Amino acid sequence: MSSTRVLILGTLLDGPLHGYEVRRRLELWGAGYWANVAYGSIYHGLAKMADEGLLAVVEQGKAGKTVYEITAIGREEFQRQLLTYWWEIKPIVDPFQVALTFLDRLSPADLVNAMEARLVALRAAVSATERALQAKFAFDAPRHVDECIRLANAQLRAQVDWIEDAVGRVEDGELP
Repeated sequence: MSSTRVLILGTLLDGPLHGYEVRRRLELWGAGYWANVAYGSIYHGLAKMADEGLLAVVEQGKAGKTVYEITAIGREEFQRQLLTYWWEIKPIVDPFQVALTFLDRLSPADLVNAMEARLVALRAAVSATERALQAKFAFDAPRHVDECIRLANAQLRAQVDWIEDAVGRVEDGELP
């Protein structure tokens, strides 16, 4: 089960919602950033989970909106998957690690330039997560969402720290 499906099920735990409300809630939480949610897939996911019995249609088509609620089977699946996510360690897939694998294929000058450009982008992303945390307070999003944003910020800062150190090692001839 994908993270998006678990997010949809979890969003519906508090009561029935139509697809747009599910999407808005996930957008408010910033799930597109830390969970890689493709917001367009929410509507397809809702219909598919209804077909699978994880969700039930409460109201069909009023103003073009279908309202869904989580079923007992959906609650069980959510609980099972939630616990799996807590216990299971999976690699964080980041294309940057592919680039890192071939750092020896760049000249030291190109490598330093690439690292410095990445530092600029990472620092901007750190600032964006900090602004998102402040904006979240303004919209009164749930407190638990803070932790998702804080974790994303910590991961970005870890990359900043690593690259700052690695630039020095490239300039000193230790890397690649």
